[in-house]
Amino acid sequence: MSTKVTYTDRPARPRDKKMRLKESGGVSAGLMLLPSIIFLCICSVYPFIWIFRYICYNYNGFKATYTGVRNFTRMWGDAKFWNSVVTTFEYAGLKLIFIIPLALIMAVLLNQKLKGSSLFRGVYFMPTVISSSISGMIFTFIFATGNGVLNGVLTSLGIISPQAPIGWLTDVGVVMAAVTIMSVWGGFGNYMLYFVTGMTSISEDVYESSRIDGANAFQTFFRITLPMLAPVLKVVLMLAITGAFKDYEAIMVLTDGGPGTRTNVMFLYIYKLIFANEAGSQAQIGYGALLSVAAAIIVGGVTIIYNLVARKLDDVV
Repeated sequence: MSTKVTYTDRPARPRDKKMRLKESGGVSAGLMLLPSIIFLCICSVYPFIWIFRYICYNYNGFKATYTGVRNFTRMWGDAKFWNSVVTTFEYAGLKLIFIIPLALIMAVLLNQKLKGSSLFRGVYFMPTVISSSISGMIFTFIFATGNGVLNGVLTSLGIISPQAPIGWLTDVGVVMAAVTIMSVWGGFGNYMLYFVTGMTSISEDVYESSRIDGANAFQTFFRITLPMLAPVLKVVLMLAITGAFKDYEAIMVLTDGGPGTRTNVMFLYIYKLIFANEAGSQAQIGYGALLSVAAAIIVGGVTIIYNLVARKLDDVV
């Protein structure tokens, strides 16, 4: 008695590797990514390598002289640079204290689906699309001592005397407040939209259940909205921290680091060294490149510390 065996499934014939890549769409994806990769290499990778090339040179844009570790020794003893680091931390701290709560409060208010809320979202977001240099010029007129808009309003309200105007841009005691106000105005609309987007992803059924259980507005915010916004909040805080440490354009236009060195933040000091922004100075590109690397390490260290601390946000209740 014989048994007939029928083979219905045959092993697939091995295909050429190029054919499999073509069928999977890898070639098309690579061609579409190629312009972005080239742009990234030209605008990011090459400048980063170029910076490391000159950290041990005295380079003024025309002539490069090897100096060994002289730039490193100068950096450790550069009181102006380390003072600018301290100023940067102060500025970043003040900005974060005000911009995150303000953006969150405005997001909660504008998420109530009130009449005209879309218009206000656009109005609050508008400063983020204005150039930093333009923002600095606008606030130069607002904070001017003699004929500034803010001093004029305070005088008309009887808060200050016309004979004793506040030197918003010339008084060491208040100039940081002026810089912080400008930076908060220019950035909180962007973070507000992040929060609004995060709130729209929260199901309305959750809020309905909380209302049925008798929760008030504060309980709803702290027990529902804030915990469910934790992932968005972590991203917003990351963007706000890195953005605050890199700010310098608007500050350069508004105060140019003054009075004295009161608002001379880290990247503004580096900019002045590289581009010889001060009268009678010479471009110090090599030393500026070293300070740029040091600044990047500082910002990176702050980011790493934040990422370690941000894990605690997952336990918010």
